[in-house]
Amino acid sequence: MNKLLMNTMSLSLVLLSTAVSPAAQAQGTAGGKLKACFIYVGPVGDIGWSYAHDVARKNAEKALPWLETKYVESVPEGQATPVIDRLVKDNCQVIFTTSFGFMDQTLEAAKKYPNVIFAHASGFKRAPNMATYMADFYQLYYLNGMMAAAISKTGKLGYVGAFPVPEVKRHMSAFALGARAVNPKATVNVKWINAWVDPNKAREAAEALIGEGADALAFTEDTASVVQTAAARKIPSFAHYSPMYKFAPDYVVSGQLVHWDKIYIDFLTKVHTGTYTAKNLQNVDYWNLMRGGGVELGTQDGMAINPKWVPALKAAKMTVNGKQVSVYDRVMALKADMEKGGKFDPFTGPIKDRNGVARVPAGKVMSVGDLNNMSWVAPGIVGQVADEPKK
Repeated sequence: MNKLLMNTMSLSLVLLSTAVSPAAQAQGTAGGKLKACFIYVGPVGDIGWSYAHDVARKNAEKALPWLETKYVESVPEGQATPVIDRLVKDNCQVIFTTSFGFMDQTLEAAKKYPNVIFAHASGFKRAPNMATYMADFYQLYYLNGMMAAAISKTGKLGYVGAFPVPEVKRHMSAFALGARAVNPKATVNVKWINAWVDPNKAREAAEALIGEGADALAFTEDTASVVQTAAARKIPSFAHYSPMYKFAPDYVVSGQLVHWDKIYIDFLTKVHTGTYTAKNLQNVDYWNLMRGGGVELGTQDGMAINPKWVPALKAAKMTVNGKQVSVYDRVMALKADMEKGGKFDPFTGPIKDRNGVARVPAGKVMSVGDLNNMSWVAPGIVGQVADEPKK
């Protein structure tokens, strides 16, 4: 790998192929070589978000013989523009920007470089040459919330949050809704660390939550710090974005796993064949959920729930349609339903926010647009949440 320093920033640009790069024109690439470049907010070794994207990039490169890729890691949000400029000069025909905070800079770049194709992860702004995509976890967080409430002895759960953006708000809200489906009095105390990758802050937040009585933890932070901290205190936790069973095999109950390559391979193939061009992406928005395998429940591949916690989940009971069922059976039934695109959705109304304001009418399901712009949080969440509407 060759690393290039950009100006004074410590950003490593890693060359992953020795093939000659074609001209940076996204139009007219059908059938030829295609160069795709990725911008990551964290290091590829973070075990979480950026790591998962990089695994998918490698899988796409293996699956598509005409594909050449590069990536830039550890790009702070707010500093994507000079990185994009450099990648365009380096003849990147497709540029993936993989963090919410890159959204506006990606849109500006799309206007500046109308012949380059852009795709932004987790955002909602698009242009003729800029698509959006997301492999979202809210269904999985709901199931994890159910399990957390079932194994909690106190009803006090904890959540380490990165930033109070719509993605994190819907995930923690789904976690709280799942918890309250099992225990209507369950609470989810949130601690914000204002970072996507900061193992020290994540550890401190986890310790604070445990100190305040939380006896099961979930999180949005891209290292294994929370699961390791929880395990050291013999507290169960739920992994985030990557297989984390190996970091705490006795205490990781379940978690969320992602397969970004399903999106990358499909998107790049359509660019390569000319289906997607720099003129027709205005309405292209990938929204991958459990159906189709874009995301899955698990501590690691092939292990949806840690076997050590199955007896406790089978022993825990909840009421469904007036009948007592085990939490384990209910989790597995909902898992199967959502995997086949069934009727159940965690954000089906009626739902009020934690301030008592009606947000989802009875019988209605939140749209993708509403989920992408979610500013409120669900009942049961405790702690300050920035930009939360009061009415």
